[in-house]
Amino acid sequence: MTTARGSTRDAIVTAALELFREHGFEGTTMRAVAERAGVSVGNAYYYFSSKDELVQGFYDQLVAEHRAAALPELAGRSDLAERLRLTLNAWITVAEPYRAFAGRFFAVAAQPGNPLSPFSPQSGPARDAAVDLYRDVLEGARVDVDAELGRELPELLWLQHLGVVLFWVHDTSADAARTRLLVDRTVPIVARLVRLSRLPVLRPLGRQVVDVVRLLRGT
Repeated sequence: MTTARGSTRDAIVTAALELFREHGFEGTTMRAVAERAGVSVGNAYYYFSSKDELVQGFYDQLVAEHRAAALPELAGRSDLAERLRLTLNAWITVAEPYRAFAGRFFAVAAQPGNPLSPFSPQSGPARDAAVDLYRDVLEGARVDVDAELGRELPELLWLQHLGVVLFWVHDTSADAARTRLLVDRTVPIVARLVRLSRLPVLRPLGRQVVDVVRLLRGT
């Protein structure tokens, strides 16, 4: 059940995203967000200390929308490449209405040490939810993966997702056509590498990838 606190927070995020689409990020004020959400300015600042912090709310909502759009598409499909393609294209579809101001969002998040970075502790819930979606993508696929690599693979697929996001931010083609083409061309390669990871000759390489991931994560 949604709490009153969660409902108010969601209302503020929804209002902010509506205004961002209408007036752009720079043209939107916290006062306007509060008025659109039907709350006081003080209440808006209680949930979000600044307009930039609304980016975190954007992450949370986008991950939820992505999951809701992707999972029905995956039902009854077991080919890994197809499941990856459908999942990434689902993200492009739900994110497309925000593309006009998404560059500003990701520019804020890219600043070193910024709590809005997708790698920050504050972004942990949204990051974990995104990784969980790719765990579902793998679990429903007809593919046999080296066990140690398999434990890290959802996070590796999320990192691939971030690469697609970065390309999408700079993509000026209609309906993100070039980003969709990038997805179509790269997911078969990724799926093939996953399938080949169990071959004895490639297993050491997979373990090296796991070591790199753990080193960067500090575990």
